[in-house]
Amino acid sequence: MKPVAPLEPSATLSYEQAGVNYELIDPLKVAAQRAAAATGAHLAAHGFKEVAASRGESAYVVDVGPFYIASIVECLGSKALVADEMHKLTGKSYYDSIAQDTIAMAINDLITVGATPLVVQAYWAAGGSEWFADAQRANALVVGWKRACDVCGVAWGGGETPALAGIVADGRIDLAASCTGLVNPKERLSVGDKLAPGDAIVLLASSGIHANGLSLARKLVERLPQGYLTPVLPGLTYGDALLAPTVLYSPVTEALYRAGITPHYCANITGHGWRKLLRHPASHTYRIHTVPEVTPVLKFIQQHARQDDREAYSTLNMGAGFALFVRSADAQRCVEVARSQGVAAWVAGQIEAGPKKLVIEPLAIEFGDDALQLR
Repeated sequence: MKPVAPLEPSATLSYEQAGVNYELIDPLKVAAQRAAAATGAHLAAHGFKEVAASRGESAYVVDVGPFYIASIVECLGSKALVADEMHKLTGKSYYDSIAQDTIAMAINDLITVGATPLVVQAYWAAGGSEWFADAQRANALVVGWKRACDVCGVAWGGGETPALAGIVADGRIDLAASCTGLVNPKERLSVGDKLAPGDAIVLLASSGIHANGLSLARKLVERLPQGYLTPVLPGLTYGDALLAPTVLYSPVTEALYRAGITPHYCANITGHGWRKLLRHPASHTYRIHTVPEVTPVLKFIQQHARQDDREAYSTLNMGAGFALFVRSADAQRCVEVARSQGVAAWVAGQIEAGPKKLVIEPLAIEFGDDALQLR
């Protein structure tokens, strides 16, 4: 089966046009963070304290004495809608895959601070009790959830399965996960305090779109001649390519610890695309000299949405799902450890002294300090 020629509308399809506007969302995040920061003082009543530097990071960290506790909650987003549409077209349930996506959203954030994931909790909110009557779909969700827990070595503690008619659309489900972990020993803490010029940037490969940018990907279906069944490659439809499960990166970070490598900082490349490399508040220049090969589905999205490289790299992971900032002496060993866990990796660049900006040299793209405002 040969890829079908695209319909070529003249206009670029942006993430904002697909219904996601970070300029409206991010100010609420900042306001919530500032309000939340004032509550950290309550920990003193229990004899604990927060790690202030974890405010605004991907996971929150509390100092409980002999070790740190890290926690996070994340949702899947709209990827379940793609699974539902593909089920109508193919009769196949994809809920084992999107179960992994949901857990990955939480665990891949948790490990950025150096934590070992311990416990995952599930939140499965359906539009009505009838959702759970589809035994094949429900079983696929359970099987996929447990399998992802086994890959990451975490306990599935429990969860909540509300039926929320009138809040969640009929026939739909909202999936989310929380995760708690330990930073032990404390030296594993990775909140950027050791981040410095000279550090190397190592990128870990993504499996595709992961679970961010799906609003754009779903909107793009309107332009495709066969919708979700439009071929991306021979034998690979757009829908199947979108539903490739998100990579679970905790086996890599745990293997790095066993190898004696402690990252100075980590970034989960999710919403905001490669701008997430600018997440740490310090002023450094992040210079990229090597970009990974873009996965076929992301090339397809960029082409059919008629996005230039700047728009694509500001929204999608473009082949890199996780970034590790390590001592330059550890960079190549870091790549080898990742590959030993089945995850492709590259030494992609380095940190330099200078103004806060990301420079992607092979693509002549530059993002300044104002490109990411999460604090």
